[in-house]
Amino acid sequence: MHLVVQALILGTLTGGVYALMASGQTLIFGIMKVINLAQGAYVVLGAYLTMSLFQWTHIDPFLLILLTTPILFFVGAATQWFLLRPLRPADATELSLLVTFAVALGLEGLMSVMYKTTLRSIQPGYENHSWTIAGYQVNEVRFYAFLLSIAMLVILYLILQKTKFGRAIRATVQNPMSAQLLGVNSNLVSAFGFGLGVATSAAAGAVFGLITPFNPGSHYDLISRLLTVVILGGLGSIGGSVIAAMVMGVGAALVSALSAPVWSDFTFFAVLIIVLLVRPRGMFGAKVRGAL
Repeated sequence: MHLVVQALILGTLTGGVYALMASGQTLIFGIMKVINLAQGAYVVLGAYLTMSLFQWTHIDPFLLILLTTPILFFVGAATQWFLLRPLRPADATELSLLVTFAVALGLEGLMSVMYKTTLRSIQPGYENHSWTIAGYQVNEVRFYAFLLSIAMLVILYLILQKTKFGRAIRATVQNPMSAQLLGVNSNLVSAFGFGLGVATSAAAGAVFGLITPFNPGSHYDLISRLLTVVILGGLGSIGGSVIAAMVMGVGAALVSALSAPVWSDFTFFAVLIIVLLVRPRGMFGAKVRGAL
């Protein structure tokens, strides 16, 4: 029983991190109907940026998110404006898969040249600290990462629900033609929305680098996990992706604790296959698809 409860604690903390990673992917799909295969590479890029700035400035990695977020926002907006916007509308959905995969490969190559392929990690002084609460271990970095994920998701929710830009995004998602007739610049909204989705990779990358060793090829494993979370939650549903991330985080932790750690990775692939066969729209796709 102790092992199960410890796994539930670890899975919950990890699920919050997956939720943050998947929120950007979900937002991009909700706005543009684009499955961004480069999202994992953006997360790894965020990890490398945080690592480099931490080594240079010695500022806490969590605070460095304030610097890396604007950088990745502009990288994402530029990606949409220069690479995705010119695609013909009739073929945009299919071609965007090829374009974003090419971006992922390009980022992987660039990071390999700059940082080589050696596994790296972000190592603040408290990386191995933990608290003992009622006999259970709570890792300090994972707990801070969980709080950061909650904070970022709340900020993202407030942007979408309480700002003029958020209303423009939701109008574009629900009815692009009507939104344009009301004066919404769909191209600008798409660029800013894509940038916002990629900007979440700054926080996700910092967290990822703190809890997991990484190299430029880490994005392959990441994108498979993110796609599992997004599909399980329902394409376009941020709330659904948050719930799915918690389910997958806890599920993988329980499998790792009760069987063997090697099977925890297989959990994501098994769930992805089952969901695609049984309910392709995910848990919440039928009701909330198209509504952020």
